Amino acid sequence: MSDLQKYISQRKKEDFEFKEGFEEGYEAFKIGAMLKQIRETSGFTQEEMAKQLHTKKSAISRIENHAQDIKLSTLEKFAMVLGKKLEVSIN
Repeated sequence: MSDLQKYISQRKKEDFEFKEGFEEGYEAFKIGAMLKQIRETSGFTQEEMAKQLHTKKSAISRIENHAQDIKLSTLEKFAMVLGKKLEVSIN
């Protein structure tokens, strides 16, 4: 375990607000990173994706880098353009 991982683990144990904020931010990061990876694997640039979604390149960048509060309808459109199916699960 790296020093950073140890620090995060310790902070989570000691600070509930840090833990909640970290988990929420991490989930948004994972969604954005996943969208970026799928877009790149599908051979789309941010500009091409923006054109398909009738938006600007900056909006695609914002989605990929700060995916918090992203609408489900936006995720569905993103997936559709890439020829993917969106599945939502609550565990």
